[in-house]
Amino acid sequence: MATAKDPDPPESLALIIDSNATSRSILVGQLREYGVTKIVQCSRVRDARARLEHTVFDYVLCDQFFSESGDSGQTLLDDLRRAQLLPFSTVFFMVTAEASYAAVAEAAESALDGYLLKPFTPSALFERLSLARLRKIHLKPIFDAIELEDFEEASRLCVERFEARKPYWLYAARIGTELLLRLNRHDEARTLFEAVIAARALPWAKLGVARAQIESGQATRAITTLQGLIGEDASFADAYDVLGRAQVELGNFADAIETYRTASGLTPDSVVRLQKLGMMSFYMGDRKTASSVLARAAMLGVDSKLFDFQALVLLGFSYFADNDRKGIERCVADFTRILERHADSQRVQRLADVVRTLQLIQQRQFSAAVAAVRNMAREIDEAGFDFEAASNLASLLSVLGATSIDLSDGESWVRALGMRYANTRGLTELMANACNMHPPYADIVRGCLPEINSTAEKAMAQALAGDAEGAVRSLLQQAGTTLNSKLADMAQQVLQRHRERIPDAQSLQESIEAVRARCGNAPTRAVLGQDGDRRPGGVVIRTRAPAVAAAAVAAAATTAALNTLAASNKLSADDILDMPDEPSIDDILGVPAPEPFDPAEKLRLRPL
Repeated sequence: MATAKDPDPPESLALIIDSNATSRSILVGQLREYGVTKIVQCSRVRDARARLEHTVFDYVLCDQFFSESGDSGQTLLDDLRRAQLLPFSTVFFMVTAEASYAAVAEAAESALDGYLLKPFTPSALFERLSLARLRKIHLKPIFDAIELEDFEEASRLCVERFEARKPYWLYAARIGTELLLRLNRHDEARTLFEAVIAARALPWAKLGVARAQIESGQATRAITTLQGLIGEDASFADAYDVLGRAQVELGNFADAIETYRTASGLTPDSVVRLQKLGMMSFYMGDRKTASSVLARAAMLGVDSKLFDFQALVLLGFSYFADNDRKGIERCVADFTRILERHADSQRVQRLADVVRTLQLIQQRQFSAAVAAVRNMAREIDEAGFDFEAASNLASLLSVLGATSIDLSDGESWVRALGMRYANTRGLTELMANACNMHPPYADIVRGCLPEINSTAEKAMAQALAGDAEGAVRSLLQQAGTTLNSKLADMAQQVLQRHRERIPDAQSLQESIEAVRARCGNAPTRAVLGQDGDRRPGGVVIRTRAPAVAAAAVAAAATTAALNTLAASNKLSADDILDMPDEPSIDDILGVPAPEPFDPAEKLRLRPL
């Protein structure tokens, strides 16, 4: 048996989360006997979450059920993992008096280090903790590479351990797939996921296939994969998270809200899932559900890193629709406290301004509210005025329109917002639904997507007719006018494909880069709030700073190529958006498809 002192560091810090004082006392004694030098105790999940957000522990022993509060250790683990608040070095054990197969399976899918069934002997605890720490030591070279943000080396080590079937090869494969996704090497990640499935069919690997499909622009195929996975295990909450994301990207909001409702029902205390359900309910016009769900999310985690402040803005809009003056006051007060912690954040200031403007309208201080909206509208053409800010401004304009306040520039502002962000059906519908308090504005937004698609189709036809330079200039002119990043990306695609036949290619490239800088970082897919690096079904890769993802560029390129295909085959905008099997850029440009994956062969990953 492994001993405590061999794998463990000389000084270690542990956190015990248990509502029962006697249980905590027993665990404290056992951990001290094991050699843990510092131990922190929490009786509530909320307190533990706050501790874990600010301190890195060597060990966490968490009770599974908290009967008095209705909280669960599993929900805490899911939220912490999704928000990247558990580093690889932390050993997380769930402690419970009764463990059903479903509970153990769910915990295992959360990359849990162990499951302790009460009562257990000190020797049993020592052995389990030592073995968990031993795994951390075996995988230390991988973790060290991740700490240095050398993801290429870390993924190489993971693949090497998996292929050689060294100790903990399955866990190494799980980390490796996450790294490959982070590096935007989606095909290689899918290959590794499929190899894991062939070696030992695991739900997280099947979920990984779906995630890789979404990242490579195949959301429709991902939905099929996910529906099959849910059919095998209807309680796999992470599968619903990813399914909801795919449905939102495709603009299937009615399906997405039911998916998020199911996920939230499986883990009722999950702040992240409550936010998704509340946001989707808001955009679908279900104000009652939005108010109650977002209010609960705020109550559970408004001061937590898991909380997305956009949820507080949508809660403010819901309170306004219900004429709940006190509710809006609470939102304003929350943002006052949040601004004290994030005084330098332009995003938080923008969100706070939106809620404060809602309060001005509710108090019938219309001149001050209109002045505030005009001030926001001055930023419409700025590179940093992102999709979230645009949607919130559109919502405010719809509130003013529904209040019959005469705002002469209202329609033109809404149209400018719609033309800038009408990249996909999902994005367009999300912004249109943000305007649902004033249907005429929603109609304006929906009318922008056909205009953008028409512009794209005409330019593609021009390129196919032999005037590639004219197509690039046309796309650039429209992109510069609308700040629509989809048109700028298409100009780049056409230039790249026909560069040899365009004499002034370098000058056009510089113009494209200038327009792209003006467009800013526009999303290529519809998303709810700002997920950051949260990846349902993935393993936490904690780094000093978030890695810069290139997925948006790849997805934009795919969108551009789809439009090329549309122009050549005379497809309509709706045809483009409804294609069941989206072709890749390689398919469109005639690059041969790779051979089918053979599990018996070694992984065909490119050299690292």
